[in-house]
Amino acid sequence: MAERNRMKEMPVNKLMVQMEIPMILSMALQAVYNIVDSAFVGNMKEGSEAALNALTLVFPVQMLMVAVGIGTGVGTNALLARTLGQGNSKKAAKVAGNSLFLGVIIYAVCLLFGIFGVKAYISSQTVDPEVISMGTGYLRICCVISFGIIFFSLFEKLLQATGRSLYSTIGQVVGAVVNIILDPIMIYGIGPVPEMGVEGAAYATVIGQVASAVLLFIFHTKLNKEFAHGTKYMKPEGGIIKEIYSIGLPAIIAQALMSIMVYVMNLILKFNPSAQTAYGLFYKVQQFVLFLAFGLRDAITPIIAFSYGMGSKKRIKDGMKYGLIYTIVLMVLGVAITEIFPGAFAILFNAEQSREYFIGAMHIISISFLFAGINVAYQGIYQALDGGIESLVISLLRQLVIILPLAGIFSIFVRNGQMGVSMIWWAFPITEFIACLAGYVFLKRIRKTKVDVLSEREM
Repeated sequence: MAERNRMKEMPVNKLMVQMEIPMILSMALQAVYNIVDSAFVGNMKEGSEAALNALTLVFPVQMLMVAVGIGTGVGTNALLARTLGQGNSKKAAKVAGNSLFLGVIIYAVCLLFGIFGVKAYISSQTVDPEVISMGTGYLRICCVISFGIIFFSLFEKLLQATGRSLYSTIGQVVGAVVNIILDPIMIYGIGPVPEMGVEGAAYATVIGQVASAVLLFIFHTKLNKEFAHGTKYMKPEGGIIKEIYSIGLPAIIAQALMSIMVYVMNLILKFNPSAQTAYGLFYKVQQFVLFLAFGLRDAITPIIAFSYGMGSKKRIKDGMKYGLIYTIVLMVLGVAITEIFPGAFAILFNAEQSREYFIGAMHIISISFLFAGINVAYQGIYQALDGGIESLVISLLRQLVIILPLAGIFSIFVRNGQMGVSMIWWAFPITEFIACLAGYVFLKRIRKTKVDVLSEREM
């Protein structure tokens, strides 16, 4: 009840600061998984360039698995927070249980793809046999043992929905530390552990994810006392699943579109493997910056959803205002770091042939971070207020409708060398700016139709 009262009564500015810090750290650490893998793999004695290219090609599928897990969690988060705001603990138990049932289904799909679909997927993006071998081995391990990242994503959102974001961060920190410790041991072979190269990076990643999931499961069962637990609540109910995905499906599509975008960009850049690798490395840096915005979004969504559930116009508006302000501050910092220190990131990844392409991408694409962060915040607000369509439209604009045709058109005019490829990089800031304008229009409309109609309540 103390957590519920905090969500209900604490000033929104203070509440958001308390919730956003652990969530931002949690999302930043999630991005660390891929960055750490690439950094260690990039420093392998042999085959480092091929290994970096392989990780670039597997990244879209890793993102897709995270997309479905996080998207389902986002729907659960908003619905659970709103249900608790309404004081309906019985339905809250069913919401949590149905989300875990969905996690089992998601894992079964990932397992089947890991067994039967991995090699065909990697082969569609490259003809290099070394890259195909490395990419297939890495991705198969990540898919077969994907239950860690799936259930971590769900338990994380269940804890965040009740205001216990600190515990989700603790779980994320444990997983990240396990991953970082195991990476050099399993990649290079230290002590009794044999040298496993790229596959060692995969094992380090999934072991870290499983550790996080187990710890968050313990936190969830011990701390989330606002509703009951048990397998009986996992019995699927169509109405609840529909409500979860009416909120979460746009988030899944948004994340899935990111996977599609990276996959198609890999195809567009297939003519130049160094540029392809550079894009993959930059995307991991970009995800690190944007995951800060995702973490803040995960504070915005439950705060506004809870306030919407109890009908407080003032708290909803405060959630919008402070959420956007903090997002802009974070993204300005992200732009500054990536513009000033691109060479440091190139050294971290030991980028060789791809170095100049990587630095060029850093200077141009990072301009888009400010607009991208605002778009992410908009989507968190939409999701909290049942604005799934608005969130979906922004995702389509950002990751499909504008970016891919624009990059494809620019690629027609590409000539060999960095100067030509830089034209493709400019598609990113142009796309995010246009989507940001559309997002502002949607925000005004959803505020008018969902918030202004509420009676004023001072909470």
